[in-house]
Amino acid sequence: MDIRFAAIAVLCGLSACASSAVAEPEPTPAPIGPYSPSVRAGDLVFVSGQIGIDPETGEFAGPEIEDQAMQVLANIDRVLGAECSSLADVVEAKVFLIDMDWYGRFNETYASIMGETRPARAVVEVSRLPRDSLVEIMVTAYVPEGCE
Repeated sequence: MDIRFAAIAVLCGLSACASSAVAEPEPTPAPIGPYSPSVRAGDLVFVSGQIGIDPETGEFAGPEIEDQAMQVLANIDRVLGAECSSLADVVEAKVFLIDMDWYGRFNETYASIMGETRPARAVVEVSRLPRDSLVEIMVTAYVPEGCE
């Protein structure tokens, strides 16, 4: 079996091929490209990368990594809320920092917001992010039973 077809078969087994829906959460910053804030596939929610833009002002929440990280997680929580999910339901996070020297400061902020939730996570240093953001996070979460 071709590896591509095997991958598709695995995804279909996870209900990803059954149906998908796109939520339009409010208020979150509008996407800055041709993508959706999130896509729900079965019991999983895939949240596109979020940056630290305050949806009320359209500006960054602040100049420091802590300010932007807090806003990113607030934006993600709003997106997940539109899908009947929350930060407590996150199973994977992909974090992009423009400076790995901020790793400790970012972790303190992240841990203070995520609490006991400890999803699988990767943190990668990148050279630049949209709108010169300091941090971008994308997550995968599950939708608890009984939520539609």
